[in-house]
Amino acid sequence: MQAPQDDILDTPSELARIAQEVYVYAYPLVLMEYTRRSATNVPEPRGGRSPMNAFFHMRAFPDHRFTAIVRPNADTLYSGLWFDVSREPLIVDVPDSRGRYYVMTALDMWTDQFSSTGTRTTGGKAQTIAFVGADWRGDLPADAEEIRCPTAQGWILVRMQTNGAADYDFVRAFQNGLSAAPLSRFGRSTPAPPAAVDESADMKTPPPLQVKALDAAGFFGAFARGLRLNRPHANDYPIVQRMRRLGLTPGADFDLAKAPAAVRTACLEAMTSGPQRLKGASTRAAMRGDGWRINVGAMGAYGIDYVQRAAVAFWGLGAIGVDDAVYPAAYEDSAGRPLDAQANYVMHFTKERLPPARAFWSLTMYNDRQYFADNPIQRYAIGDRDPLVFNPDGSLDLYIQRESPGAGRESNWLPTPESGRFSMNMRLYWPDVAVLDGKWFPPPVERVS
Repeated sequence: MQAPQDDILDTPSELARIAQEVYVYAYPLVLMEYTRRSATNVPEPRGGRSPMNAFFHMRAFPDHRFTAIVRPNADTLYSGLWFDVSREPLIVDVPDSRGRYYVMTALDMWTDQFSSTGTRTTGGKAQTIAFVGADWRGDLPADAEEIRCPTAQGWILVRMQTNGAADYDFVRAFQNGLSAAPLSRFGRSTPAPPAAVDESADMKTPPPLQVKALDAAGFFGAFARGLRLNRPHANDYPIVQRMRRLGLTPGADFDLAKAPAAVRTACLEAMTSGPQRLKGASTRAAMRGDGWRINVGAMGAYGIDYVQRAAVAFWGLGAIGVDDAVYPAAYEDSAGRPLDAQANYVMHFTKERLPPARAFWSLTMYNDRQYFADNPIQRYAIGDRDPLVFNPDGSLDLYIQRESPGAGRESNWLPTPESGRFSMNMRLYWPDVAVLDGKWFPPPVERVS
C-alpha cells in the first residue's frame, strides 16, 4: 500500500482540523500565561496578586465584583504564587495547620496538577518543599522534599477550610506562616529584588476575555512564546508533530503573517471552531444524574485528553484532582430546562443522601458570566459549615430563588442572580469513595414556581 503524500494530507480541510486541534491543545497554556501576567504585574503582594515566586493571600472571601478567575469559591481562603524555576529551585515553607483541612496544589502551565500536599496526602504538620526545574541538579536543604516541575513556570494554590468570616483570624495566621524564596536566598535575610511592573499591561480586563479577544496571529503567537519556557509533556509528541505542519515548532517564534495562505486560513477558522468545541465539551466526560454533571475522571491530570483539559480551563481555571475535590455542576433543572433566575427551586437531600465529604461541602451560585451574583444578603454559597436547619427526619431542603423564602427558611436560602440564567457548583472536599465510584449524585433541582 502506497503511503499518502504530504500534499494530499495537507489539504485545506486537514489543515483546518490540525489548527483546531492546536487551538484546543494551546488554550490552557495561553490562558495561564495571560492570567500569570495579570496576577504578577505588581511591585509587591496585594490582594490576589504578587510578583513571581512570592505568596499572595486572599484575606477574605471574594464578592460579586471579583473577576480575576471564573467560578471562584467562598469555601476557602486562598494563598498562592506563580513560580519560575527556570534558573533555580523555589523553597516553600508550610506551617502546621493545627488539624484544619487544607490542600496545596501545584499546576504546570498546561494546567496539569503535578503535586498535592496537605491534610489528605502529607498530613497537617509543618513541611518544607523544594520545587525544582525538570533539568536542575544540585544540593537542597536537608529537610526539604524535592518536587520536580514539568514546566519552568506554574501556579501554586493553597486552599484552607474557612468557616465563615468569624474564622478569618485562624486562617490568616496559617497564611502568615507560608513563605517562599529561591534557593539562593533561602534562610537568608536578603530582600527580594524590586519587581518590574509593565505599566502598559491591561490590568482591568479579566484574562479569559483578553484571550477571547485575540486574533489568530495573537493567539498562535502567544502560544509559540509560551513554549519557550514551558515544554510539552513527554506524551505530547503526536500533537507536536501535527502542529509542525502549521509551522509551529516548540522553542521557535511563529509569525502567522509569513505562513502559507492555507495555514493562515486554517488558523483563522480555528479561532471560531476551537472555542465552539470547548463550549460543547463540558458534558463530554461527565457522568450525569438528575440534571447534574460530575466529572470524576480526568480532572487536574489529563494525559492526552486535550479537549477535557482545555474545557476545564475554559470553565474553571485552577481545578484540582478528584481525590481532593469534586465539583458537580448544574445548568438545568430536573425537567431539563435551563436554570432561570425568575423561577424558584428546591433541592431536597434525604438523611441517607447528604453530601459524603470527609472534609466539607458547599453549593455555590454563579451568574451567566460564571461569577458571583450580587444579592440582598451577599451570600454566594451555602453548605455544611452554615447553620442549616434540618427537617425532623434528618433530611435537608435548600431554597434557591431570588426573593427570600420566608424568615423561617432563610438559613437554607441560596439567592439567585437578579435576572438571566444561572448555574451552580457543589464542592465536596476530600470526597468519599461513593462519589468517586459514581454511586452518589446530588438530588435534582426541582422547579417549584
